[in-house]
Amino acid sequence: MKKFKFTINGNQYETEILNIEDNIAEIEVNGTVYKVEVDKTMKTTKTPKLVRQVAVPSTDAHPSVAKTASPSAPKGAGSIKSPLPGVILEMFVREGDLVKMGQKLLMLEAMKMENNIEADKAGKVVSILKHKGDSVMEGDVLIIIGE
Repeated sequence: MKKFKFTINGNQYETEILNIEDNIAEIEVNGTVYKVEVDKTMKTTKTPKLVRQVAVPSTDAHPSVAKTASPSAPKGAGSIKSPLPGVILEMFVREGDLVKMGQKLLMLEAMKMENNIEADKAGKVVSILKHKGDSVMEGDVLIIIGE
């Protein structure tokens, strides 16, 4: 459970609390196990585990690597999502523009840093859902690219 090091009268002791039940604790001191009675009952603390879902934005990885689409999805269509919550500072494309893979689409300010959002596929900008000055959340669809 927990390990401690004590120095008493110049002698060093390595201790480990092995088990605690009610007011009886099993403690190992320099390899010898002792059962110790504690005046008050001790409660073991449980640390909660934080479980987070892995967020993978569409703009991650290398811009030169094309992502594959599912067979049922319309061919050539794709959406650019916000990788972080922030504010759109600048748009570099308009609806109808042809974009190449890796081309800079917009600049997003997130956590006081400017992040360039690039196209992860080549195609035509079908629609722009967010504009300059808009606040966006992680995962919000910003731009849709089609054929």
